[in-house]
Amino acid sequence: MNNRIAAGILCLGVGGICAAYAQQQKPNVVFILADDLGYGDLSCYGQEKFTTPNIDRLAQDGMRFTQCYSGTTVSAPSRSCLLTGMHSGHTYVRGNIEVKPEGQFPLPAEAHTFFHEFKDAGYKTAAFGKWGLGFIGTTGDPRAQGCDTFYGFNCQLLAHSYYPDHLWNNDSRVELEDNVLEVQYGTGTYAPDLIHAKALEFIDSMKADEPFFMWYPTILPHAELIVPEDSIIKKFRGKFPETAFKGVEPGNPSFRHGGYCTQLYPHATFAAMVTRLDVYVGQIVDKLKEKGLYDNTIIIFASDNGPHMEGGADPDFFNSNGIYRGYKRDLYEGGIRVPMIVAWPGKVAQGVETDFMCAFWDMLPTFRQILNPKSKPAKDEDGISLLPLLTGKKGQQEHEYLYFEFQELNGRQAVRKGNWKLVHMDVRGKKHRYELYNIAADPSERYNVINEHPDVAEELRVIMESAHTDNPDFPLF
Repeated sequence: MNNRIAAGILCLGVGGICAAYAQQQKPNVVFILADDLGYGDLSCYGQEKFTTPNIDRLAQDGMRFTQCYSGTTVSAPSRSCLLTGMHSGHTYVRGNIEVKPEGQFPLPAEAHTFFHEFKDAGYKTAAFGKWGLGFIGTTGDPRAQGCDTFYGFNCQLLAHSYYPDHLWNNDSRVELEDNVLEVQYGTGTYAPDLIHAKALEFIDSMKADEPFFMWYPTILPHAELIVPEDSIIKKFRGKFPETAFKGVEPGNPSFRHGGYCTQLYPHATFAAMVTRLDVYVGQIVDKLKEKGLYDNTIIIFASDNGPHMEGGADPDFFNSNGIYRGYKRDLYEGGIRVPMIVAWPGKVAQGVETDFMCAFWDMLPTFRQILNPKSKPAKDEDGISLLPLLTGKKGQQEHEYLYFEFQELNGRQAVRKGNWKLVHMDVRGKKHRYELYNIAADPSERYNVINEHPDVAEELRVIMESAHTDNPDFPLF
């Protein structure tokens, strides 16, 4: 008799055996990644102008991180760090380089991603949302990087448009014919709704005995600012003071090709976009429960970097970066410190807050240890497994330091070690300088104390120098 069938028969009569069998099942994983959502954009992280009850409920059901860092401060390299387990001084993709005819610089064939880890463990793997790590048919194609199913935007530049003329279903271009003409205020096919529906269909197709990993890199709430005309936007319109944003119009070459639309109500629209994301999260949780999968599913929620200021967005109005200085494209805390929540029924304690310092490159080794508790770290990775922390076990390894770099704006670097953080500004420019902050005493990075602690600055500068490896495709110096 098949072992799985035999175990199922035992479950019918012996509840304890059934529970033990359930604990042996491989956990499903759903990883929801918001786009440009600031540390303070969730009510469980301090947002006061609107609420995110479904995401808050995840935090109540699991662990909320207060010192989690993204890969870096913009989309593609942050995702590369996340997928490969390497920080931005080592990972393959270190910037948002556009590649014709569509898409960004591809992950190479030799890249090893967390999708490969799950596939090797017998999981079905899928991604729904924004890819940005290599066009269809290149080495960075989602399917070439271990992803069985992909639906969404391949190109992050085209993902600026919420009413695009096409999406991708694996290698098939999906034409959205009702988005050909101008769409400004909520008619046509709203891409996040369509992508979300496909993600729910994927979960609906899963069975209890086939583990799956679903990455959900939504474009919400990245600019442009626009939502369908439904009850969500009507809830917020008129609630906030507004200054209209004049964007690109039909006829402009960047219309639906990277440009941002005109928006008369940017504050209301931003609140509606985050609220819509919260509704999506609630529907994903409900679908998992409906299918009987929730109790054996790890749900992770995070954001790829700090809040943006494009398309009429106003992070200062919403206090999107909380007490932290900086925005997207900064290596100050506001650009790289992000919300992260992990819920795992029966494994992660409920309602826990942790100030453990971690980063996106920790996710791959964490997944590997979840899949195989006896696994050993890979030599070329910078991450550490967070499994002991998540499950309340002893032996949690800590980072000696975290390293970040950013190629644009003349180059920027940062190192965090303990409570100290060194920022290297204008690396290639005439205003090249170092700044030192004590994050514990000065989390808002207002007081540069480099003159008072030159020895600390020099120690971190040496780390900064050694952490960076040259990449000719993404030169920093």
